[in-house]
Amino acid sequence: MSRVTSFFLLLPLIVRIIAESNGCVMKRETTRRIGVVIDYSSRAGKEQRIAMEMAIQYFHRLTCSKQLVLRFKDSHGTSAQAASSALELIGSEKVQAMIGTIRPQEAILASEIQKATRDLPIIISLTSSPATAATSLRNQLPFFVQMANDINVNIQCIAAIVKNFRWRKVTVIYEDNNDFSTDSGLISLLSDSLRVVGSEIEHHLAFPPLSSLSYQNGTIEGLKKLRSKSNTVFIVVKSSIQFAVLLFEKAKQMAMMEKGYVWIVTDEIASLLDSVDFSALYNMQGILGCRTNFIDSSKSFRRFKTKFRKNYGMRYAEEEEYSNPSIFALQAYDAAWSIAQGMKKSQANATSRELFKQLLSSNFEGLSGRIRFENASLLQHGTFQIINVVGKSYREIAVWSPEFGFRENSDIHEGENSRFGNRSMKELGPIYWPGGLQTVPKGWTSGAEDKPMKIGVPARGAFNQFVRVNYDQDKNGSYVTGFSIEVFEAVVKRLPYHLPYMFVPFYGSYDDMVEEVYSKEFDAAVGDTEILAYRYQYAEFSQPYVESGLSMVVTVKPDNSKERWIFMETFTRKMWLITVALHIFIGLVIWLIEREENPDLKRFGAVLWFSITVIFFAQREPLRSSLSRFVLAPWLFAILIISASFTASLTSMLTMSRLQPSVSDIKSLLRTNAHVGCNGNSFIVRYLITVVGFKPENIKKIDSIDDYPDAFRNGDIQAAFFVVPHAKSFLAKYCKGYTMTGPTFKLGGFGFVFPKGSPLAFDFSQAILKATENGEMPQLEEYLLSSYNCSSFTGISDSSSLGPRPFAGLFFISGGISAFAFLVTAVRVVRRHDDFIMAKLNGIRRRGIYISH
Repeated sequence: MSRVTSFFLLLPLIVRIIAESNGCVMKRETTRRIGVVIDYSSRAGKEQRIAMEMAIQYFHRLTCSKQLVLRFKDSHGTSAQAASSALELIGSEKVQAMIGTIRPQEAILASEIQKATRDLPIIISLTSSPATAATSLRNQLPFFVQMANDINVNIQCIAAIVKNFRWRKVTVIYEDNNDFSTDSGLISLLSDSLRVVGSEIEHHLAFPPLSSLSYQNGTIEGLKKLRSKSNTVFIVVKSSIQFAVLLFEKAKQMAMMEKGYVWIVTDEIASLLDSVDFSALYNMQGILGCRTNFIDSSKSFRRFKTKFRKNYGMRYAEEEEYSNPSIFALQAYDAAWSIAQGMKKSQANATSRELFKQLLSSNFEGLSGRIRFENASLLQHGTFQIINVVGKSYREIAVWSPEFGFRENSDIHEGENSRFGNRSMKELGPIYWPGGLQTVPKGWTSGAEDKPMKIGVPARGAFNQFVRVNYDQDKNGSYVTGFSIEVFEAVVKRLPYHLPYMFVPFYGSYDDMVEEVYSKEFDAAVGDTEILAYRYQYAEFSQPYVESGLSMVVTVKPDNSKERWIFMETFTRKMWLITVALHIFIGLVIWLIEREENPDLKRFGAVLWFSITVIFFAQREPLRSSLSRFVLAPWLFAILIISASFTASLTSMLTMSRLQPSVSDIKSLLRTNAHVGCNGNSFIVRYLITVVGFKPENIKKIDSIDDYPDAFRNGDIQAAFFVVPHAKSFLAKYCKGYTMTGPTFKLGGFGFVFPKGSPLAFDFSQAILKATENGEMPQLEEYLLSSYNCSSFTGISDSSSLGPRPFAGLFFISGGISAFAFLVTAVRVVRRHDDFIMAKLNGIRRRGIYISH
């Protein structure tokens, strides 16, 4: 026997001795198969394969066994092939468990076909799906476990970025690999999340997969379509890293990675950027991404990373330089380790139910985080890093979680998260945007980013206080000023992005100017443009910056109907009655007092004399009684105050013109076929004809605010119709002789005009509300009206007659004293004539007795 033959015969014994010397005795055990379905050609699939092999190898070393065997199948990145591979593993390989990129819908298809199988294997999915999917399909998938993170959380992270930068519309891009399970569902999830934050998907486009022969042309044609749209916020929601590299390469060639563009990628791409070479990252400068956050500073991760890079480099030598493990490798390792631990705790002939129960009881700290299950889904609080590609790598901008929003970095302990809640990314650090832009892109474009917006302004408005177009000979061009322009400039300052613009005078009507915005001749229109329902078919409007309505202005005329008795209106009727009554009462009291002192006074003549001329009593008939003087003194003081008030009130009435509108209402104008005037360049002409009912021939079109007084004076018009802001301006300039009267027809107000679907309408509305709440808008409006020396004046006196309330104290004192004096005098009279009164009473009594007999 040769030495070589002897060596090979002793080799098993040598291996056993070595194993026993390491404390591990290999046992003969029943082989238990674990199926694996992954995409061999994808970067994630390659990482998952290496990681699962490492997990099983490490498990074998710890347990001194080789009972677990991995059976790999290639899904080729399609749903149909994934389901077919799952069927083959269940039928031919008799696997007890499966791990891989298997979605619930694919698992259902495999289980439906294998209905004859009594015990379906456990399926652990490494594909991000809604956590509710597995729960809702529990009856159809009794042993399905969701190992990857809930995709809803990733979508919410994307929506949080969109909300943070206030982009109102986005375009969604995804790679169409003929999946029958996720395309429409993913778009719906994103659409719902964006709607919550006030945004929406304007376009979504599917690109052909890399396996397609037309992927090159399809990608170019797709990008051309997107470049022709106004929206420049693109979200890539479903794509392999290989497709993403090609997509950004073509986007770079087509100048879609320049200033003004925004690109956001989901975890599927962001977590694999470490595997991309520098030339590909050059085409991705400025993109934002949400990638699953994990702890990369632990000892277990560092050991795993070292071994993973070695194994990956040996298997895929051409990619050795970019062999760092991603979250997909970590999740695959933890999934394989979980099922291995479950099989260790169960018998070789254990049912899927028993093995499923062992798996769900897992609770350990894995490489991807805490491994714990609830409702057959991984119980993890999704935390995402917001990364920004800059230079040869990327940097972390913020960390986002559903509980706390954006926070500064991932090194903060969980207990401290709350103090970072509700922070914005702009507070957490600068962002490098595509093209090197430092300010936040506005998210849309009407052409070249640096090209200013063409904004139409009315050049023939009747009220140039709102928009005034002047010609500058030095610059050989026009410049625009006015209230509406100042409001627009104040609002632009409040926008979260730079907005270049230029004003272009427009000499047509306001309706024509709105249609010019509709036809894209103008990017917007600014001026005293009324927000009307029929104009919404052509454009969108901002929040009104001035409230409005349609009102009537007429001349005023003197009111001579009550001048003859105008003095009676100085006091109210109640005041007159109280004064006269109190005057007569006090005169009667004084007469009684004086009658006691001087019996020669005539009875009736004295009463009349004292009641009417009591104020002059001291001059005609000197008072003899001190009590009379006591009564008269407060009443003389009251008469002095009342007469002074009467004089002041009457003087005010006589000196102030009492005016009334020359036209009482609109019905009288319609009944008499009166002529009315309005701005012929506005909607008012149409409104007066169709809504109010004026005949077209009775409407005079007036081009300037200064032409209205002449039209009134010459009798060309009997009334003028303005929107309320214009009416205020007219009365501020021509305050004497005119008044605003009649009903006011409610309108939408003045607003800025934008094309249909323009996100500027929302941004401007928000900025207008902020300017209004801060008091800036009312100040501008007040400044507009105060620019005239004449204040707004209605011309109708609003003075009111004086009532008794201001004199109640005087009346109470004087009347009280008079009543007291009256009682004293009455007592005196009774005592003085006591005998006479008693005699009279006795006589009455005797006559009564006589009559009774």
